[in-house]
Amino acid sequence: MEQAPTDHSADTSQDRSYDPAAEVVQLCQDLIGIDTSNYGTDDGPGERKAAEHVAALLDEVGIEAEIIEDRPGRANVVARWGGGDGRAPLLLHGHLDVVPAEASDWQVDPFSGEIKDGQVWGRGAVDMKDFDAMLLSVVRARAAADAAPDREVVLCFTADEEAGGGHGAKLLVEDHADWLADCTEAVGEVGGFSATVRGRRVYLIEAAEKGMAWMRLTARGRAGHGSMINDDNAVTRLAGAVARIGAHQWPVRLTPTMEVLLATVGELAGTEATPDNAEALVEEFGDAARMLGAVIRNTANPTMLRAGYKTNVIPTDAQATVDGRFLPGYEDEFFATLRELAGDGIELDFESHQQPWETPYDGDLVDAMTRSLLAEDPDALVAPYTMSGGTDAKHFRRLGMRSYGFTPLRLPADLDFTALFHGVDERVPVDALEFGARVFDRFLDQV
Repeated sequence: MEQAPTDHSADTSQDRSYDPAAEVVQLCQDLIGIDTSNYGTDDGPGERKAAEHVAALLDEVGIEAEIIEDRPGRANVVARWGGGDGRAPLLLHGHLDVVPAEASDWQVDPFSGEIKDGQVWGRGAVDMKDFDAMLLSVVRARAAADAAPDREVVLCFTADEEAGGGHGAKLLVEDHADWLADCTEAVGEVGGFSATVRGRRVYLIEAAEKGMAWMRLTARGRAGHGSMINDDNAVTRLAGAVARIGAHQWPVRLTPTMEVLLATVGELAGTEATPDNAEALVEEFGDAARMLGAVIRNTANPTMLRAGYKTNVIPTDAQATVDGRFLPGYEDEFFATLRELAGDGIELDFESHQQPWETPYDGDLVDAMTRSLLAEDPDALVAPYTMSGGTDAKHFRRLGMRSYGFTPLRLPADLDFTALFHGVDERVPVDALEFGARVFDRFLDQV
C-alpha cells in the first residue's frame, strides 16, 4: 500500500556537522579481515579479536565498552550511549561471528574485504559485518561530533549467532540481563534491504521470524543378515518417513506481517492479495522469492541420513535430521502434520526448538524506520516481511522487547541478494553501505 507523503520538517540530519558514512567501507573491510568463523564448536578462531577491535573503536570516541565471554575467545561487546530524555533504552545489536568459507570456491580471499566491481567482498559482507560497520560508523561520527541521540541506546555485538547464540545473545539474556532488562525495543538484522518489484524499490523490514525445529528422527527395527527377508527394517521405515516429509506440499498460510507485504505488492500488480494468489505475488520479487516463498507456509527439509555399518548387515536403527521452520501461530498445525507424515515407529527428538515471533508493524519505531528510508529514497515503498531463518532477536525477545530487523541497503535490481547469505562470493555494494549509514543516522535522530 502506498505511503502517505512524509513530513521531514523535523529531520535535522541535513544540518549534520559530520559524515555518518565516512568510515563505513573501511570498517566493513577491517571486520571482514578478522576471521570469526563459527563451526558450531569452540574449535574456530572465536570472536575475541573482533570484540577487542570493536571495543577499541568505541573507546576511541569516549564510549566505554565491556567485553563479556563465558569461555576464552567467545566474546561479546556491550556499551551504553546517549540518553537523557527518560525513555527506556533501545537495543541495537549485531553479531560478530560468520559461517565458515571455503577459499577455493571464491573469486577472492573470503577474509580479504577486497573491493571489486564497486562492492566489498568477503565472508560477513551481508551477514552481518555490514550492519556492524554501519552502526560503528554512525556512532563514532556522532560521538566525535558530540551528537549522541536523546534516547539512550545499548550497543551489543554478539558471539555465536550462527550456531544458536549460546555464547552470545542467550548468554547475555540469561546471565547478564542487567545490560538489557530495561530495553523495550530492539533493532538488528535482517531487514531494511531493497527488492525491486515492477520497477519500484520495496524496502523490507523484518517484523517476524519463523520458529525453528531441528529434529532427529529415529527408526528402530530388527537387525539381521542382508540376504534374508526382514519385515522390520529400520532403514526402510526411516526412508519412508523422510520421503513423505520431503515431498509434502505445505499449504499457504498468511500471517499479519505477510498480509501487509503482499497487499503492498498487490497494489503494484493491480490485484487484491489472497491466499490463492500469494505465490504469484511472491514471484514478483524475482530472486528474493527464494526466501519469501518460505514464509507463506511451514517448511520441513530432510538434511542428513545415518544408518548401518556394512552392506550385508541390516542395522538395528537408522536416523535422519530434519530442519523444520514454522510460522507464528501455526506451530500446532506444523507438529501435528509432521507426526502424521513420519508415521508409526518413528521417534522424534529436538536438537533445537525455538519459538517464532511477530511484532506488530506499527508505532514510533516503525515510523522512524520508514521516514529515514524515504528521506534517502523518496519514491520507494516500505513494508514488513517475515524472516525464514533465525536471528538473535529470538533471545532478546524473551526480555519482552519489540524487535525489528533493519539493516538499510539500497540494492541494484539485478543483484541476487538473498543468495549471498552464507553463499560463495558474499559481497555488498559500496554505495549500499554508505546509503545504510546515512539512513541509520537519520533513524537515530528520530527514535
